[in-house]
Amino acid sequence: MQALLAFKAQIRHDPNQVTSSWNESLHFCQWHGVTCSRLHQQRVTKLFLNSSALVGSISPHIGNLSFLRVLDLQNNSFTHQIPPQIGNLHRLQVLGLNNNSLSGTIPPNISKCFQLTSLYLTKNNLVGQIPSQLGSLAKLDLFNFRYNNLTGEIPPSLGNMSSLQHLQLLAMGFNNLGGSIPTDIGKVSRLEFVSFMNNKLSGNIPYSLGNLTMISSLFLGGNHLNGNIPSSLGRCHGLQMLDLSENSLDGKIPQQLLTGLLSLSIYFNLSSNNFTGSIPFEIGKLQVLGLERYSRSLSRNNFSGAIPQFLEKLNLERMNLSFNQLSGEVPTGGVFKNTSVVSLVGNAKLCGGMASLKLPPCTLNESKGGRLSRRMKLMISLVFGFTLLVLALVLSLFSLCKKRTETKSSTLGNSVLQVSYATLLKATDSFSPANLIGVGAFGSVYKGILADDRIVVAVKVLNMLHRGASKSFMAECEVLRNIRHRNLVKIITACSSIDFSGNDFKALVYEFMDNGSLEEWLHPSIGARDAIESAKSLSLVQRLNIAIDVACALNYLHNHCETPIVHCDLKPSNVLLNSNLTGHVSDFGLSKFLSVPTTSVGGNQSCSIGIRGSVGYAAPEYGMGSEVSANGDVYSFGILLLEMFTGKRPTDHMFSNGLNLHAYVRTILPERVSEISESLFPQERATNVTEAHRHSRLSVRAHKVEECLTLILGVGVACSFESPTNRKDISDAESELQSIRRNLLG
Repeated sequence: MQALLAFKAQIRHDPNQVTSSWNESLHFCQWHGVTCSRLHQQRVTKLFLNSSALVGSISPHIGNLSFLRVLDLQNNSFTHQIPPQIGNLHRLQVLGLNNNSLSGTIPPNISKCFQLTSLYLTKNNLVGQIPSQLGSLAKLDLFNFRYNNLTGEIPPSLGNMSSLQHLQLLAMGFNNLGGSIPTDIGKVSRLEFVSFMNNKLSGNIPYSLGNLTMISSLFLGGNHLNGNIPSSLGRCHGLQMLDLSENSLDGKIPQQLLTGLLSLSIYFNLSSNNFTGSIPFEIGKLQVLGLERYSRSLSRNNFSGAIPQFLEKLNLERMNLSFNQLSGEVPTGGVFKNTSVVSLVGNAKLCGGMASLKLPPCTLNESKGGRLSRRMKLMISLVFGFTLLVLALVLSLFSLCKKRTETKSSTLGNSVLQVSYATLLKATDSFSPANLIGVGAFGSVYKGILADDRIVVAVKVLNMLHRGASKSFMAECEVLRNIRHRNLVKIITACSSIDFSGNDFKALVYEFMDNGSLEEWLHPSIGARDAIESAKSLSLVQRLNIAIDVACALNYLHNHCETPIVHCDLKPSNVLLNSNLTGHVSDFGLSKFLSVPTTSVGGNQSCSIGIRGSVGYAAPEYGMGSEVSANGDVYSFGILLLEMFTGKRPTDHMFSNGLNLHAYVRTILPERVSEISESLFPQERATNVTEAHRHSRLSVRAHKVEECLTLILGVGVACSFESPTNRKDISDAESELQSIRRNLLG
């Protein structure tokens, strides 16, 4: 009785919601939601308080209800941490804490609830790692942790899935989990639902997933998975929903997958990967393609060849094949009749189709779409090859006369289409000064419109007279063909050729960012300052969002690429913003692959293009000849963070005689943070309240802004220490900034 009263004392009803309340009977077994044992009326066995509009915290005294079998507190507003005393409930079978506001870590003591069959912790604010001890819950059927901030790797004990033979649902999506998917997950033979969506998982999709013959739903989208789709998934004949979107998967789609998964009838999404080859005709047999909301499942890959004819025979309401490498004639039947529901952008070699698509007419060969005879194809190949050979000889002779050498192969390989010099000349109106949007160390950037599909692009033209420009082009090409992330600028195509005067010409074409660079927002030009300040003033939250975007990009480069990549030139002008002010890291001309995943600063690795980085942002150890390392990027990020939240450049005239941006911020923390807050974020401190409460509410809001600003600057200081070994790891910096944002918005 006392334990239940103590539990009740720490909660109350939310006055803003109408719901049934606990019966105030003197006997607690008659209270609403409380079930007691028939044999022992003083023993509480079940607490059903689902959707009861309760607020408060869960009392540690809950652990004294030793006969409790069901604790259902879902859909309320409980706060604070989950009390570890829940581990004392050895008879507990169901623990439902979904959809509350619980914080803190998951108590490892829950593993002592040996009879637990259902564990629901979805939609809370839980942080930290998943306790490895939970792998000992041998009777667990349902394991649901989605929509939290678990935030580390999947524990090794959960990787050894052999002990979880009763598990039917495993849901860890929408967290911050890293590492790889357990390779022996296929041993949990009863699994029906698996979700790891929207985490930071890397590595390959385990082949053992094909052993889950009872699985109906598999969600792996929104991670950093790479490699091929294992053909073993074709053995999952009951699979109805499959999401592999927004990863870095490549190769061809296995035929065994599509022939074995004719059961896919609810959801199927392969978009935003690097799949190659033609679109398999077996896809036409999947019933799911008839559903409008899943018709984008083939977009943003590297599919090539003609658009399959079977697609126009399907009963589709919408078709999105955008951003692939498809070529040939566009069908005119079925869904392709209505061009308003068809998206084909990013496929530069398509032709024909409905007139409203405004594609170029097809030649005879293109219109046949690959249906020519083998003999004709052979003849075309021979003629084309001979023409290329003659052209190569002519260009070689021309180059020898000029005493020059030409680049004979594309560094981008097959991953990116190439365009001609003439195409880019037309796209930028002959590289008109009116289209010039930026000038960097190795070249200039122009706004352009590709004529084939009317895509607005940014064209970076290398200054080949600048020493190191060619190496910069090669480095950027090599990096960009190996990476894919939502916070990295996306390359569309490239050009390595000669101009009309016979000079070397190299250019990279990126997706255009509507809102320019972060540099323009932080430091608008003097001439345009009055007009820009009102339109381009970044709030505290917007700056924090951009900082997190940059941290996510660096974390991906350092820790989630097959070979770690160091950017080497992070600064505001290399952070581009799209229409939603989402940050994208750009300009990989100085980037370098690390031979081993290390952040050390010793050794003899040398720089190929002088000192890496820009004055004020380059790590101090680079000036002393130290090797390139991830720690160098962390320093640049720290300086960038301090600049974003103080408004001062690291090259400001005030920084002299030993004073720099890092030292300046350390002198103002925390006492003088209010000066920055009042100067940069006056609107953030205000709130719309009645005059009676205005001053007190303003004070509270201002304090919260200053508290968050202090923490942000602290992260910047921790990242920009002079000694590389003292700097914070970028993954930790990202996690701390995420936590600060939650606090600020909360």
